[in-house]
Amino acid sequence: MIKKLEKLEIEEIMNIWLKTNITAHSFIPEEYWIKNYNLVKEEYLPISTTFVYKEDSVIKGFISIIDNSFIGGLFVLDNYQGQGIGKKLLNYCKSLYPSLELAVYTENRSSVNFYKHCGFIIKKEQQNEDSGFIEYVMKWIKKE
Repeated sequence: MIKKLEKLEIEEIMNIWLKTNITAHSFIPEEYWIKNYNLVKEEYLPISTTFVYKEDSVIKGFISIIDNSFIGGLFVLDNYQGQGIGKKLLNYCKSLYPSLELAVYTENRSSVNFYKHCGFIIKKEQQNEDSGFIEYVMKWIKKE
C-alpha cells in the first residue's frame, strides 16, 4: 500500500535511505552518507512530500518529491528490490504530477537504466555540487 509518510516513520525511512545509499553508491565513501544523514532528515524531508510503500507493517520503500516535481529520492530496501516496488512508487507519483525530474549518479547504472525504462530521458550531465561526482539530470513529462 502506498500512503503519505507519517512522523513516526521518519527513523525507518532514514535507515532505508542510509543503507540503500551506501549499497548503491559504492564509489562514494560511506562517510559521505553518514555526514549527510541529519541534513536530509532535518532539511530535505520536511520540505518534501514523501510516500511510503508499506506491506505487513514494514516500509519496503519510499519516494520524496520536492517542489511538486523533483524526485529527491526513491529508495527500496535491498531485500525487496526487483519486485516492482520502485516502479509502483514512481507510477503513483506520475499519476499526481505532470512532470518529474531527478538527478542520478552516472556510475549508478542500474538506477539510470531503471529510470530510462520508466520513461525518463537524460537532459544533461553535470557535476554534483556536494559530492563532486558526475550525475545525469533526467526528466519525465506526462503525455497528453
